[in-house]
Amino acid sequence: MQQSHTNNLRVPTKPTATHPNTESFPAGLSSPALCALANASIRTMAQVATHTAAEISALYGTGPMGVTTPGEALAANGQQWCA
Repeated sequence: MQQSHTNNLRVPTKPTATHPNTESFPAGLSSPALCALANASIRTMAQVATHTAAEISALYGTGPMGVTTPGEALAANGQQWCA
C-alpha cells in the first residue's frame, strides 16, 4: 500500500505592510512610495520634513501622490518641506 504524500510547499504571500512603520504615514500613500521611504531609511513624517519635495520625488517608486500626500499631511500639522 502506498502512502499519500501531502504537499508541504509554502505559498508566498504578500506582506501586510510595505514599511515597518506604516502607521506613521498618511492614509493613501502608495505601497511603492512606502517602500521608497523605507529604502531611504525614512521612518516618520518628522524625517520626511527634513527633506525637500524634490528629494522625496527623486526616490524610485515615489510618484506624484508620493509627494502630494505627505505634503498635505505636513501642512495639516503646521509643517512644511525642508527648503
